Amino acid sequence: MMKKILLSLCLLVVSLPAHAISRYATPTLTCERIQQILKAENAAILRYPSPRISDLTLYDIYVSESRFCAAGERGVTAYVPARDTRQCRVLECKQRTDDDR
Repeated sequence: MMKKILLSLCLLVVSLPAHAISRYATPTLTCERIQQILKAENAAILRYPSPRISDLTLYDIYVSESRFCAAGERGVTAYVPARDTRQCRVLECKQRTDDDR
């Protein structure tokens, strides 16, 4: 009986979808490709070197639309460096403020 329960739990865990979020280094991608990725995956972690501090990598979660931000957040226009431009327009999730209501 215990083996059946354990086997059932294992199968349940394996059958659940994994909601892993992909990570991308923006300097290796064109701006168009970054926007395609966000549109296809809805959200991704984008990484890029800090413009002010050498050897520091910056990263955050960027989305295709505000509805993919966590509860209490909204999408705000941001820019990340890409292979073909220093300012690729994306949406970054930021905490909602009283002004957003």
